[in-house]
Amino acid sequence: MAAFDPWDPDFLADPYPTYAELRARGRVQYFEPTDQWLVPRHADVSALLRDRRLGRTYQHRFTHEDFGRTAPVPEHEPFHTLNDHGMLDLEPPDHTRIRRLVSKAFTPRTVERLKPYVARLAGELVDGLVAGGGGDLLTDVAEPLPVAVIAEMLGIPEADRAPLRPWSADICGMYELSPSEDTAAKAVRASVEFSDYLRELIAERRKEPGDDLISGLIAAHDEDDDRLTEQEMISTAVLLLNAGHEATVNATVNGWYALFRNPAQLAALRADHSLIPTAIEELMRYDTPLQLFERWVLDEIEIDGTTIPRGAEIAMLFGSANHDPDVFAAPDRLDLTRRDNPHISFSAGIHYCIGAPLARIELAASMTALLERAPTLTLAAEPQRKPNFVIRGLEGLSVGLG
Repeated sequence: MAAFDPWDPDFLADPYPTYAELRARGRVQYFEPTDQWLVPRHADVSALLRDRRLGRTYQHRFTHEDFGRTAPVPEHEPFHTLNDHGMLDLEPPDHTRIRRLVSKAFTPRTVERLKPYVARLAGELVDGLVAGGGGDLLTDVAEPLPVAVIAEMLGIPEADRAPLRPWSADICGMYELSPSEDTAAKAVRASVEFSDYLRELIAERRKEPGDDLISGLIAAHDEDDDRLTEQEMISTAVLLLNAGHEATVNATVNGWYALFRNPAQLAALRADHSLIPTAIEELMRYDTPLQLFERWVLDEIEIDGTTIPRGAEIAMLFGSANHDPDVFAAPDRLDLTRRDNPHISFSAGIHYCIGAPLARIELAASMTALLERAPTLTLAAEPQRKPNFVIRGLEGLSVGLG
């Protein structure tokens, strides 16, 4: 399968033609370099996200040896301790318990209350971009907005926020296919530093609770007085920061780059700001921030006559599913008025993104601010793609004011 090469710059520049080839070849294909089964079609991805025979972890049922897998090396333990106690990498009953408790702190009211803050911050960031005559949309607007919002939610003081984005970037490097030892070392270091910081912050909030998410996580309990452990709180906070801004950052720059390459659609959006809600959904579909989501096969499954055994790993190709012509009319065309848009950029099933409402608020705020305060925004230079496949983004997005 030479066409699918997640390390090839040409593939990374535009994976969507290759996805069309994968869908045409069948519903599932084995990819030897990563020892994974690729699933490219929307119907299968959507169904497998809800299939309890698959799991983000297997350790609730099997040892590494039972499952035919090698345990992580001891040097990587800090990363795995951090990662393995977060909702995204747990299965019921642990996932159910933690998500229920986190939901008590991460309520729709909490998110809705942030709207004025998000809008004000987005406006200030865009004003700064305009005052400078343009700049890098990534570093000037896309990155600082969601990082500040999540930090504000968690109750992280402004003076402590500088390392958050670097910590997150280093930890997220481990979610790429076959990460290098250098990538792993950076992720481990960031995991230790971030965990140590949050441990101190949790201790402070235990003494003096505030109106923030960390205090809410400490206080959250159910009718049996079940509470989050300290490690679960740390892992939850890191997950909320990582997932809560990686998708928003990349959706912002991928989306604006797509708009610049589709000037008629950008012109329509500038003429009618009521398109913003459908534009956000379409841009997340059109160039998907999270291209791949992995699940372990806990019990043997069959896809289109192919038996996939217990212990195998499924790689669901979100980017491909979001361009499936069986679901989306003219999927390779950007259409900001698209109404029938069941994209899976926020996943589905029990692991549906708990922060999706907040991400939509942030994307709407930055888009509104840019359309209103920088109405002649233009692309100043062709951007460079990050050398990543799973988390799809740009190194930067240089813009001018027309």
